[in-house]
Amino acid sequence: MKKCLIADEMHVSILPLLKQIGLEPDYKPELKREELLKIIGDYEVLLIRSKTEIDKEFVDHAKKLEVIGRAGAGLDKIDVAYVEQHNIEIVNAPEGNRDALAEHGVGMLLNMLNNINKADAEVRNWIWDREGNRGVELSDKTVGIIGYGYMGQAFVQRLRAFDCRILVFDKYKKGFGTKKVEEVGLEKLFAKTDILSLHVPLTEETRSWINKDFIEKFKKDIFILNTARGEILPITDLLALLDSGKVRGAALDVLEKEKFDDLSAQQKQNFQNLFEQKNVVLSPHVAGWTFASYKRINEVLVSKIAAHYRIDWNV
Repeated sequence: MKKCLIADEMHVSILPLLKQIGLEPDYKPELKREELLKIIGDYEVLLIRSKTEIDKEFVDHAKKLEVIGRAGAGLDKIDVAYVEQHNIEIVNAPEGNRDALAEHGVGMLLNMLNNINKADAEVRNWIWDREGNRGVELSDKTVGIIGYGYMGQAFVQRLRAFDCRILVFDKYKKGFGTKKVEEVGLEKLFAKTDILSLHVPLTEETRSWINKDFIEKFKKDIFILNTARGEILPITDLLALLDSGKVRGAALDVLEKEKFDDLSAQQKQNFQNLFEQKNVVLSPHVAGWTFASYKRINEVLVSKIAAHYRIDWNV
């Protein structure tokens, strides 16, 4: 029987699901990296979230490893090229949390456009300011989407209910345009977008890609929604764009640095400046983090592991 190490916290359903496909699960989310390195050589399958980094050192210790399952979508903590050189398959589960992320993204967008956080804080402080909280409607706006994978497509599906114009740029996909979704190049995205939503993975290509120079190419002053990765959008650039008015508002589920205890004094000051912006809506990387998706991710992962071993299995 093949052994599966679960190195990060996962929904309790993962244990019976793995047993159903004939794997022996070993649930050890409390282990530190040094401890993982000592034991990983005993396992054929590894399940992780975003805590565990899979680099050359880790792979070199994993002599029996055949499958790495990422509970979620992002692969930025995995040295994909080195893993694949060792004939280890990587499976992830964007299908498991795409609906949760899309719903959260729409919620943040509506919050930002309608000043809900600001208005809520004011009312709690006995301020009744209707004019100062006049909202922006989606129906007459053009939303520009960068990235049309599972997350981008799920978000667009929800957006269509608002009758807004939807433009999508994806460098690596072609031929996906429909009557309701326009496939465009960057030039048209820059010319027409009112609201920019980011749905690309973090790679060396996308790191700091959506920077000040990039945003200043947009003809209009825009709103930004980021439910992808914080490192795509440098905070210093965003602050400058907010100060200038080029960015009218930002809704951010992700930040450039998310471990607050590791911030430098300057980074803390940058974050403090961001937190003081009334036209910024924040959440702690929880788009895609619902009760339903927590369980559904397990089902997607186990189905893909079963497919790797050619096991006929359905939830």
